[in-house]
Amino acid sequence: MKDQSENRCDQTSELVEPYGGQLVNLIAPPEKREDLLNLASTLPRIQLSERAVCDLELLATGGFSPLETFLNRADYERVIEEMRLGNGMLFPVPVTLTVNKDAQVKLDAEVALVDSYNNLLAIMRVEEAYNWNRDREAQLVCGTTDPRHPLVAEMNSWGELCITGPLQLLQLPSHYDFKKLRMTPVEVRNRLKQFGRKNVVAFQTRNPLHRAHEVMTRKAAQAVDGTLLLHPVVGLTKPGDIDHYTRVRSYQALAELYYDRKRTLLALLPLAMRMVGPREALWHAIIRRNFGANCFIVGRDHASPGTDSSDRPFYPPYAAQELFAEHASELGITPLCFSEFVYLPEENRFEEASEVSAGVATISLSGTEVREKYLGHGRRLPEWFIRPEVAEILEDSQPPLHKQGFCLWFTGLSGAGKTTTANILTAKLLEHGRQVTLLDGDVVRTRLSPRLGFSKEDRDTNIRTLGYLAAEIVRHRGAIICAAVSPYRATRNECRSMVGENRFLEVFVDTPLAVCEARDTKGMYRLARAGKIKNFTGIDDPYEPPLAPEIVIDGAARSAEDNADRIITYLVKQRFILPAFNLTDESQTDPVHDFGETAQAPDTSVTRRS
Repeated sequence: MKDQSENRCDQTSELVEPYGGQLVNLIAPPEKREDLLNLASTLPRIQLSERAVCDLELLATGGFSPLETFLNRADYERVIEEMRLGNGMLFPVPVTLTVNKDAQVKLDAEVALVDSYNNLLAIMRVEEAYNWNRDREAQLVCGTTDPRHPLVAEMNSWGELCITGPLQLLQLPSHYDFKKLRMTPVEVRNRLKQFGRKNVVAFQTRNPLHRAHEVMTRKAAQAVDGTLLLHPVVGLTKPGDIDHYTRVRSYQALAELYYDRKRTLLALLPLAMRMVGPREALWHAIIRRNFGANCFIVGRDHASPGTDSSDRPFYPPYAAQELFAEHASELGITPLCFSEFVYLPEENRFEEASEVSAGVATISLSGTEVREKYLGHGRRLPEWFIRPEVAEILEDSQPPLHKQGFCLWFTGLSGAGKTTTANILTAKLLEHGRQVTLLDGDVVRTRLSPRLGFSKEDRDTNIRTLGYLAAEIVRHRGAIICAAVSPYRATRNECRSMVGENRFLEVFVDTPLAVCEARDTKGMYRLARAGKIKNFTGIDDPYEPPLAPEIVIDGAARSAEDNADRIITYLVKQRFILPAFNLTDESQTDPVHDFGETAQAPDTSVTRRS
């Protein structure tokens, strides 16, 4: 752990007070609930996204204290520009509710807020509605407008207006899983008081815990003689993350078997993460203070969204620690900062890399290696890295790559050869033993969205529908091929975020416009040139080619079958499918036998620190 110049953990009070002095409570009193439900039934409804439902829950229960509403314009402007509310209090992440410009909202009138199933959640009196700028917020808050950033990609689907006003919560969102672990800030604080310790160390996680995490969390709690609050996020995390059911099962196993029950509390946080690195670290600390923690662990790459379109990290690995250190005293929370932990095999222990002497042998595994070298190949994770109980849970939920879902997203101009290549590829995937679904953008439009036109908004809606279907199929371990013009980068990257970065394979069918127009298999170019179709991609509406697609195929110089074979080769190399048996080729390695050999291979990634 990095040297703390001053131990600011509270040594005088039972628990640190909430940020701003008191916990916000927006839940309507029981005696008013019936009248409010009757009122809500007469009001126009705003259907909330999953993100907005998470935000509403934490607003209502005090997790976002001192916020009592979604941000008004004055607060919003200061938050995105200066990381402060209008009153000057530090608050680094905007919490807004966006609606489309044609939403049925009127100033000084009430609306009912409902979830995706139309369950009534709250009533808002709309006091303010204001415009916001996507690119401006992305640049200021995320530090980038790159649509590979999951939040930037998601912003493309947000409404044009932000609305805000007083809230009255009628009921908390329904959760039927892990109900004993889902506790409000008041409930967590009451539980923490029972441990009888003055200091509480909170640990933020959206991933399964490995043994280095155990060492780090124990070390942090012991350093301040505090209670450890294991507080994993179970709202929206990074697309492609391991599902929260699997993660929580692993946390339960660790808390039960390996942590000191007399000084450890496991509770779940229904937070919708933004993945904005340094700013998010401050936000997470504020939230944990509201739950009763006065110390917060900040590790390497806190709330990292991964790499950008150029394969560079969005944020430096220790930027979150540096920003937190600047504002720790103002937040009233002590940052407990750690560098990367490595395993010392000759001493059978973990240590921070910064504390390891030159020449000492170390072993480490990255998240990518865990996914690709172990879980993706069906190999057992080593016990030095993770507890066997957790390894078993992960292996049950994360089968080898060739048994997991993936999406091949074909994009290119109309007539580029997407559908023809996709049809051939479907047959070849079936030959390799993968069941596969083929969805064509035109078919989805006809069957599911027949009333959509060809405006940018309508085309985006159609592509998002395709992305949602793809994400659901991939989530259930299916293979899917989507073939759609999908002309806009932002919307394609939004679909990438829905499916998950590691399961979305963008296939750019790079066929020149002249070739596509000469083919004109559907007669659409002729109609567009004659002015009978407006906003036709390539004629009077732009096509934005991918910046970093996983696969590029030439739809003019190569045949569709050749291109399909090239995609199959890529999928075999990436282990999304196994090689097909070829009984006439004696030199071919039996993939099953070879897989078994690989599964037993010992770990040899030992290095010596210089």
